Amino acid sequence: MYNIGCMRGFLASSIGVACTAALALPLAALPPDTVAATPAAPAEAAVPGSTQSLPLAPLGDSGDRTAGVPGPARAGLPARDVRTFSLVGVVWDDADAELHGSVQVRTRATGTTDWSGWQDLETHNQDHSADPETDEHTSGRVRGSTAPLWVGDSDGVEVRVQANADRSTAAVRLPSGMRIELVDPGDDPQNTPLAPLGAREIQALSKGESEADAVIATDGAAGPAVAPYIGPRPRIVTRKGWGADEKLRETGFVYTKTVKAAFVHHSASGNNYQCSQASSVLRSIYRYHVRSNGWRDFGYNFAVDKCGNIYEGRAGGVAKPVLGAHTLGFNSNSMGIAVLGSFGNSAPPKAAVDAVARLTAWKLGLYGANPLGRTTLTSGGGNLYKKGRKVRLNVISGHRDGFATECPGARLYSKLGSARTTSAQYQGR
Repeated sequence: MYNIGCMRGFLASSIGVACTAALALPLAALPPDTVAATPAAPAEAAVPGSTQSLPLAPLGDSGDRTAGVPGPARAGLPARDVRTFSLVGVVWDDADAELHGSVQVRTRATGTTDWSGWQDLETHNQDHSADPETDEHTSGRVRGSTAPLWVGDSDGVEVRVQANADRSTAAVRLPSGMRIELVDPGDDPQNTPLAPLGAREIQALSKGESEADAVIATDGAAGPAVAPYIGPRPRIVTRKGWGADEKLRETGFVYTKTVKAAFVHHSASGNNYQCSQASSVLRSIYRYHVRSNGWRDFGYNFAVDKCGNIYEGRAGGVAKPVLGAHTLGFNSNSMGIAVLGSFGNSAPPKAAVDAVARLTAWKLGLYGANPLGRTTLTSGGGNLYKKGRKVRLNVISGHRDGFATECPGARLYSKLGSARTTSAQYQGR
C-alpha cells in the first residue's frame, strides 16, 4: 500500500512508475527543453491496435500545372473493403506542405451495407505541431496531415481529395505521397484492480489538499509556485487509464521552464462518439499522432471529453511543464488542452467548458498564473508571429490566438471568457 507521500508524488510522473522514480525528476534539475530518461514501465500486455496505410491515386487532372508544385489536382481511393478501423486521417510526405483543398471520406459500418454520407476532414493541421527547429519537428519522421476523424467501427472506406482552383493561392496541386490512415484503437484496458506501480486515475483533491500537494509533488524543489491561488485538483484519467501503449511513443520526456499559458483546442475529430468511447478516441488519436504524423507522443498535454472527464495527454507528469506539440510556435512554457469534438458549428457541452476551467485553475495555479490575466510568450515561429517575437496573450487562450487557424472552433472560442472567469473562481480569486 502506498504511503501518503508516495501517492501524492505519483502525480509528478503518472504513467505508472514506482514512487521513488516519480520523485526523481524535480523541476529545478531540468533545464528548458531537457530530455529525461523514461523509467521502466510495469510489465503488462500492450493494448492492441493497428494502422492501415493506403496510398491515394490520381483521379484525373484538371487545370494547368503550377510550376514547382507536385502531385495531381485530384486524388482518392475508390470504395473498398478493409480491416476494421474507427478513425481516419490523410497524411503526405512533406510536413511543411499545406493542403489547399478539400478532403472527404465516407465509411461503411462494420458488418453492414450502410455507408455514411461524405464527411469533411479538417485540412489545416500543421498548426498542431512541434515548434520549428525542435528535435521533434526536425526528426525527419514528421509528415503533413489532416485532422483525424472519428467514424466508429467501420470496415469500408472511400476517399476523395480536390485541390483548390483558386489561382491566388498559387497551390492548385496536391502534396505528394498522400495516404489514407485507418486506425483501429484496440480494446479498452481491462478493469482490473490497481497495479502496485500505477493507477488508472488521479483522484481529485480539495483546494487545501491541492495547495499542500504542490510542495510534495516536487519533493520540495523549486518549481510550481506555492500560493493561495491553486484550484482544487480535478480527477484525471491517466494514460494507463485510457490504455496508452507506452511502446508507441519515443522514450524520454521533454520539459520547458514553466507553464505560463494554456491553449484550448478542439480535436476536430467530430462529435459522433459516446463518452464511454473516449478512451478509444484517445488511443486512436495517439496512434495517429505517433505512427501517422511522426510525432514523438500524443500532441496535447490534456484532453477533455464531452462529459467533462479529463485525461492525461503527453507523458511526463501531469504536474510538470511537459513540452507538447499542440500550438506551433508557442509550445514552450505553455500547455495544450484538446476538447474532443468539433465546435465550429456545434456548441461545446457545459461540462466540457467547466472541465477546462477546473483543469486550468489547478495546473496554472501550480505555476502562479492568473486565469484572468495576460502573459508574454516568445514565438518559436508561425504564420501569425515570426520567430523571436514577444507576444502578449491571455493566460487562457484559444489556439487561434497564436496561429491563424479556426481551432478551437468559433463556438468553443466564444466560451473562453466564461472559462477564464470560472477558473479564477476555482482558484479563489
